[in-house]
Amino acid sequence: MTSRIALLFVHKSVFLLLLLLLIIQIVACLSREEDTISAGVVIKDPQTIVSQNRIYKLGFFTPSNTTNRYLGIFFAFSQETLIWIANRDKPLTDSSGAVAISRDGNLVLLDGTNQTVWSTNLTTSPVNSTVRILDTGNLVLQEEASGDTLWESFSQPLDVQVQGMRLTQNVNTGKQVRLTAWRNATDPAIGSFAMGLDVMSGTLQLYIWDEGRPHWRSGPWNSLSFLGIKKLFYAYLDGFNQVTNDSAGNFFFSPPQQNDMHIISSVNYSGSLSRKAWNGMEWDVVMACPENECDVYGTCGPFGSCNALESPICSCLRGFEPANEEEWGRGNWTNGCRRKNQLQCGGDGFARLKNMKVPDFAKPLPSRVQDECQAICRRNCSCIAYAYDNNIGCMFWSNTLIDTQDFGSVGVNLYIRLSASEFESNKRRNLYIIIGVAVGFVCISIMMFIAWWLIVKRKGNKAQDTRNFEAGQMFTADSTAIVLKNESKVNIGDLPKFTFEMLANATNQFHEDNLLGRGGFGPVYKGVLSNEKEIAVKRLSAESGQGMQEFMNEVIVISKLQHKNLVKLLGGCVEKEEKILIYEYMPNKSLDACLFGTTNPTKKLLDWNMRSSIIEGIGRGILYLHRDSRLRIIHRDLKPSNVLLDQDWNPKISDFGMARIFGGNEDHGRTARVVGTYGYMAPEYGMEGRFSEKSDVYSFGVLILEIIKGKKNTHYFNEELSLSLIGYAWKMWNEGNGLSFVEESIASRETEEEMDRCIQIGLLCVQEYPKDRPSIEIVLPMLSRDIVDLPVPKQPVFAENGSTPGPNGSTQQNVYSNNELTLSVLDGR
Repeated sequence: MTSRIALLFVHKSVFLLLLLLLIIQIVACLSREEDTISAGVVIKDPQTIVSQNRIYKLGFFTPSNTTNRYLGIFFAFSQETLIWIANRDKPLTDSSGAVAISRDGNLVLLDGTNQTVWSTNLTTSPVNSTVRILDTGNLVLQEEASGDTLWESFSQPLDVQVQGMRLTQNVNTGKQVRLTAWRNATDPAIGSFAMGLDVMSGTLQLYIWDEGRPHWRSGPWNSLSFLGIKKLFYAYLDGFNQVTNDSAGNFFFSPPQQNDMHIISSVNYSGSLSRKAWNGMEWDVVMACPENECDVYGTCGPFGSCNALESPICSCLRGFEPANEEEWGRGNWTNGCRRKNQLQCGGDGFARLKNMKVPDFAKPLPSRVQDECQAICRRNCSCIAYAYDNNIGCMFWSNTLIDTQDFGSVGVNLYIRLSASEFESNKRRNLYIIIGVAVGFVCISIMMFIAWWLIVKRKGNKAQDTRNFEAGQMFTADSTAIVLKNESKVNIGDLPKFTFEMLANATNQFHEDNLLGRGGFGPVYKGVLSNEKEIAVKRLSAESGQGMQEFMNEVIVISKLQHKNLVKLLGGCVEKEEKILIYEYMPNKSLDACLFGTTNPTKKLLDWNMRSSIIEGIGRGILYLHRDSRLRIIHRDLKPSNVLLDQDWNPKISDFGMARIFGGNEDHGRTARVVGTYGYMAPEYGMEGRFSEKSDVYSFGVLILEIIKGKKNTHYFNEELSLSLIGYAWKMWNEGNGLSFVEESIASRETEEEMDRCIQIGLLCVQEYPKDRPSIEIVLPMLSRDIVDLPVPKQPVFAENGSTPGPNGSTQQNVYSNNELTLSVLDGR
């Protein structure tokens, strides 16, 4: 009996040992420790080879939301970070792929039928070749005997540049080695955007091209940094280096001194360049370009200058004026500016513009003395501007100045050539200013003396009431000088003033055929002025739920704002009982009118690209209100009917009657008079009257979900699941089925990842507590993918019957509006 037990124990031990050896063999087959593929060795999916210090791997992978297989190189510690793909345009459809060295010495990728999917395509056949993955991430095909490199992956980069990888341009042929972005988030095929060097225009610069057109540029390289990247100005520590030879100009990131530090640069499918550093756990973004709208190539057109801190962001260079005043006023700056006074060559002068990103197409000329630049430029009548950098020397421009930007505190001084008359007019202007100041000082002194004399004479009596100097004010509207002599006591400030008669004629006596919509404020009409300019006329009605407070609030707020995503207030009219505001006309009406309703023909035009563009545009408008405008403004009534669409379908936020201005360090407020529209109110505002920037973020989140679904939050109810719009969005996203929430007409597997991400951002915005919601300055990078990883949203507060909490926790019925233009609904409380 004892011998039987012993024998059984031996058999069991042998079995376990064999099983262990089998497991070890399987693991060894799946992950080869070698860094080399030699003749006769086949690497089959999912096997890998690893670089000597286990930094990079070569193996097979599948992008998210697809079943396609690719052969690529990725970081061993961050396998989702791809730096090279062999078959980016020819994916494998299954896991039967294999990589080996063919009989002719090429590295080849084979499918399950042994057909060649990809090859290194050497023109000569080496006797013996091997493939090795290096610790730099470079995959090299070498001749075994001599060690000569026959082919390398660094010569065919993907969308990522690692240390030691060179971007080159042959100065004789113009041929480039450059990064090419993915087609989209799940397809690594060559997309629209590419990044690389250009030395052919005169100075060495980095460019991002969109289908061959410049999208962004770095500015000239001065051997230390790029003059057009504000964050890198004078930055010598980022590891940039340049190598030149007789046949090519090479530029690359040299390896850092620390072996454990990894830095990559990549261009994504939306045209954004990001620089990232590995912190041991994840990639930290240390630089992103374009950083703002001014970084986009040629935003302000020829002879225009961009300043992201100004509003509007575009202005003409000194001595220039808009080429098309009407387009410029609408925020369309592509035609740029034209010279006011033509150059005469001989008597021209130079005006200095401080701290600029220098224009494109600079022609360098080495010089140690800055004064030489002006002398050289003055002698050449075709020279229209010059600049000087210590490491480059003189830079000259002719023909045009494009992609110029005001950097504020850093940058290069740019000297532009102007007609002598420009400087003469400045001298006259200075003289007029001196005379004006002197006369003003004398007048003020006389007035102060008279005031003192009156005070003494009347012995403390009260001064007379101040006179109303507004009557008889001269202004210009519709190219006609008009005098208002019987204006109401309501003061609409510096806005251009229109007469009631002018607006009645423009709207055909406020005829019903010209009616655009009705809302809480009153009716809105389309009007046409005598100069054929179309306008929208917003007339306060006697029955309006809104009153003088909202009217004046809108005047005060919107007259001080100017942004491409905010509606433009053109003027006002206050005569007797009439109180009217005049806006730019929006031919595509409101988002509400275009988005909702199955019979609306314009709804078919709103594909996913347009909807995502509208979402980003609304976000940019909110960011301007919260952060970038001179005032700090909470809108408090964001909804689809308050978003207008211009002829190019750009969104413009309107209706500021409910807006509140914050000053100083204020970041929240409270009111007993809750105004706005249920369905878009944040819980803390609707129930307690507390509002902040996060209240607008909540409304924006509702807007995002409505735009994706194509349904109103206040009108939607899922009968099957007894869920509101927000509740349905949460359920579908939380179950990994976000595409089911998307409106059927735009739902697509190709854009599923983008839509799912957008739903997640909307849900982050509608979380119950303000502290959990991201600020709008965080939401925008989320939308543009500058922030890649998103937090998981908490389940939002929503009522199963689709109603919305009202003040004091009571449940209010949904308020429906048939507005065709953005008019606030003031709900009775």
